[in-house]
Amino acid sequence: MLSVLLVDDHHVVRAGLRALLEATGRIEVVGEASGGEEAVRMARKLGPDIIIMDLAMPGMDGVQATRRITEMGLDTKVLVLTIHDEDEFLVPALNAGAAGFLSKTVADTDIVGAIETVARGHSYMTHRAAALLARRKKRPVSSEPGLEVLSSRELTATRLYASGFSAKETAKEMFLAPKTVEGYLARAKAKLGLHTRRDVVRFALETGLIRAEGEP
Repeated sequence: MLSVLLVDDHHVVRAGLRALLEATGRIEVVGEASGGEEAVRMARKLGPDIIIMDLAMPGMDGVQATRRITEMGLDTKVLVLTIHDEDEFLVPALNAGAAGFLSKTVADTDIVGAIETVARGHSYMTHRAAALLARRKKRPVSSEPGLEVLSSRELTATRLYASGFSAKETAKEMFLAPKTVEGYLARAKAKLGLHTRRDVVRFALETGLIRAEGEP
């Protein structure tokens, strides 16, 4: 059973999400937080599999809280659930370490699938969010290095990292030490001229190394 921490400053939203998720019989809500600071404390204490993170909250917002939780080195995945438009918040959330981005307008139909996708170690984005990410800062194809510059292990590490795996999880998948994987990722980023996870995800989507959730 997957353990989930709900983070939203509206009690009604948390109550609705709890009822929806626990009705599946596959997800247990182990805690609730109404703000970013509380979310960081509870993430450290509970170590949930997934955190459902709102963005607009008083005090520490969801992007800041996601960054703090990511920096703690937990195996926890953060799935952003927000009413805000992808154009403004998608990139900051991904850069902070979020593994997925979902709109509240489709939460009732998509959230369980999104949680299970992220729990399996994959990124989750709507087609619109994936297309937006692929367009941002896109350079001419002729001047951008492609997959051919990567070694087989650099390619594997890049694919897993772009799919939402942490360096630690990527190391487990590849049966390597985390430091070794970090080296592969660093060399891959240098060869490709990439810097952030957002850059890596964009590159992977553009080249077909990964696909947006739901693509054939």
